[in-house]
Amino acid sequence: MEQILNIRGMTCAACAQRIERTVRKLPGIGRADVNLAGEKLYVEYDAEGLQLSAIKEAVRRIGYEAEERTADARAVILIGGMSCAACAQRVEKAIRKLDGVRDASVNLASEKATVAYDPQRLRAAAIKAAVEKAGYEARELARGDDADADGVRRQKELRMLRTKLAFSAAFSLPLLYIAMAPMLGFVRLPFPAALDPMMHPLAYALAELLLVLPVVGVGYRFYTVGFASLFRRSPNMDSLIAIGTAAAVLYSIGSLWRIAAGEHGAVDSLYFETAGVIITLILLGKSLEAVSKGRTGEAIKKLMGLAPKTAIVLQDGEERDIPIEDVEIGDVVVVKPGAKIPVDGTVLEGHSAVDESMLTGESMPADKSAGDAVCAATLNTTGTLRFRADKIGADTALAQIIRLVEDAQGAKAPIAKLADVVSGYFVPVVCAIALLAGAAWLFATRDAEFALTIFISVLVIACPCALGLATPTAIMVGTGKGAENGILIKSGEALETAHKIDTVVLDKTGTLTEGKPVVTDVLAFADGMSKDALLRIAASAEKGSEHPLGRAIVADAQNKKMELKEPDSFLSFTGRGIEARIGGRVVLAGNRGLMDERAVSFAAREAEADRLAEAGKTPMYVAIDGQAAGIVAVADVMKASGRAAVERLRAMGIEVAMLTGDNKKTAAAIARQAGIDRVLAEVLPGDKSREVQRLQEAGRRVAMVGDGINDAPALAQADIGIAIGSGADVAMESADIVLMRNDPADVAAAVNLSKRTIRNIKQNLFWAFGYNIVGIPVAAGALHLFGGPLLNPMFAAAAMSLSSVSVLMNALRLKRFRAAP
Repeated sequence: MEQILNIRGMTCAACAQRIERTVRKLPGIGRADVNLAGEKLYVEYDAEGLQLSAIKEAVRRIGYEAEERTADARAVILIGGMSCAACAQRVEKAIRKLDGVRDASVNLASEKATVAYDPQRLRAAAIKAAVEKAGYEARELARGDDADADGVRRQKELRMLRTKLAFSAAFSLPLLYIAMAPMLGFVRLPFPAALDPMMHPLAYALAELLLVLPVVGVGYRFYTVGFASLFRRSPNMDSLIAIGTAAAVLYSIGSLWRIAAGEHGAVDSLYFETAGVIITLILLGKSLEAVSKGRTGEAIKKLMGLAPKTAIVLQDGEERDIPIEDVEIGDVVVVKPGAKIPVDGTVLEGHSAVDESMLTGESMPADKSAGDAVCAATLNTTGTLRFRADKIGADTALAQIIRLVEDAQGAKAPIAKLADVVSGYFVPVVCAIALLAGAAWLFATRDAEFALTIFISVLVIACPCALGLATPTAIMVGTGKGAENGILIKSGEALETAHKIDTVVLDKTGTLTEGKPVVTDVLAFADGMSKDALLRIAASAEKGSEHPLGRAIVADAQNKKMELKEPDSFLSFTGRGIEARIGGRVVLAGNRGLMDERAVSFAAREAEADRLAEAGKTPMYVAIDGQAAGIVAVADVMKASGRAAVERLRAMGIEVAMLTGDNKKTAAAIARQAGIDRVLAEVLPGDKSREVQRLQEAGRRVAMVGDGINDAPALAQADIGIAIGSGADVAMESADIVLMRNDPADVAAAVNLSKRTIRNIKQNLFWAFGYNIVGIPVAAGALHLFGGPLLNPMFAAAAMSLSSVSVLMNALRLKRFRAAP
């Protein structure tokens, strides 16, 4: 049985290791892994032989608290019928009012609502009902909803819009011609004499009415939705269009009635073409908008489409091709050359090179053999592999990546708050401005037609769509592009904060260096002790250690086929070293601080230790029974891209610091290789967050880059925590940004992506606000007051349609982003 427990009281990696060791000792435990960052214990156990309460009690006895996880349920709901930011605001408010809703975010661009709620107090059906009560369509989506189904839905909507546009244009263009041709007599356009407005005004008016009615019919949704929203006192963009075009049609019908009554001069008061052309232009804008919206979500569709649909599984000794949904944990899966790996697992047999670029962005294929991990959607290139399925469905690395990207795209950045507030009041304010402007011009000119033109122009030119699309479209494209380059940004807030970073703190081990230290020197001091003897006893003492340096010493001894002894006792001192009792002797292995604590003098060998440290090597001091025995030096190779990454950050105006537990001389040597001036050395794991805090107190905006596990407190303390790891480690919960590749160059790429995205959002908001701030007064006749032109409602409709499309097109420019400089 599998279970996840929340753990309280952990402060460092040593705590996590202690809990793991304690739980693994219990009978019936199959697996026990602690995620320090997420403060969770993942256990697999035999429920018949072991009770969950026994596991919780074992954790409690060693000083920690364990409790069963009670997570919020999460629903992603597709919303139909939204036309502008006001609609999104209304849906969000309707959902947030429900008792049990923790959080709700509606994305106008993706047309989805993401809702976190308490399943004990609220059901998904109630959320859907609230959306429908607000006047919109709702259907719940499963996590990782089929990309094909979403694509089919969008294509169907686009075809419908194009059909409506073609039908509308087929009637509105002749309508426009009939309305305008008589006014352009100097051009001498061909025109049927039977419709001459001067000779046959009633026929002329009836022809326009007959042409506009099909257009109004095609745009019926503007009226059903628009007036319904108006009656619910929550008007939206559809309401503006409905009021404006309905006013034009109704006024024109009144003029037609006057013509029929013999008042032929009323032929000059027909505005049927205004309503028809406005509806056609709005449908054109909606069609262009639908195309652009589809392109904003291409990245997530690509990710969803990476996984194969079937898998070859060994069953009763035979290879069988089954749907990927039928693969179960423990199945032996066969992957042949050229085929995609269907699920995550561990290689049992075979050797091959696997192309992981689709997940990590790493161009070079990775060699895989028995014991190596493989991830779903990666491409097997050269040999046949047999592997055990370890993670399936929503637990695979690909599914977690998709989940992170979806969460980021569904979240709102703080920069969007102003647009959200304005959107809530926008349409009612525009309606008020239209009424006031129309009334003012009517009072000033006594010309009802002039006032009607002003009224319609103000309603039609206002565009709440651009406000609603400005932020989510840029976030969708930006986070999607990041995922394509192996940069997973977890939230809109992280995306926004990252562009303000002025200091990047790089953890040394595994970030700047390869994280695979090796023994380089062995210096034996004790009388009669050889180098091999010192290495053997140091490795025996380090057998119980989880520290990378300790593991490097053990690995070196094992490579030399040395026979290691089991320590009788073992103690670990976080950040300092270890103490072990072997064959009656007490062995200390660690840094100079541990030796000073135990009054072990290495003064006579200070020069040799300094020489090693200045060469970038870490001296591990070894003492036996309180006497200096020797030094084992371990070095970690600098990553090839380390110096270039630092230089790129500095070129962006960002200060770079290195954080390490190494002694100052070793740290200084590594920093020189990387081109880093600021070094924070001899920092214990528990003090890393304090160092980050000191930088923040000095007024710096800090990004901490680490492995997401040992550096969890520092990642959490930093303004932005960046976890650097591989595709199998995407569940680094402590970080705000996850870099799929072990490449520090991606830190600069992540910051640059944030800067580009936020700049794009600001451009979109500037255009959205600026368009309305300038357009509405012009439509209200501000220029006409000073002898300028009067804005025709048809031109106002064209401008409104293009405003939202321009915002979308600007957001799509982010698709040109490249991680490489």
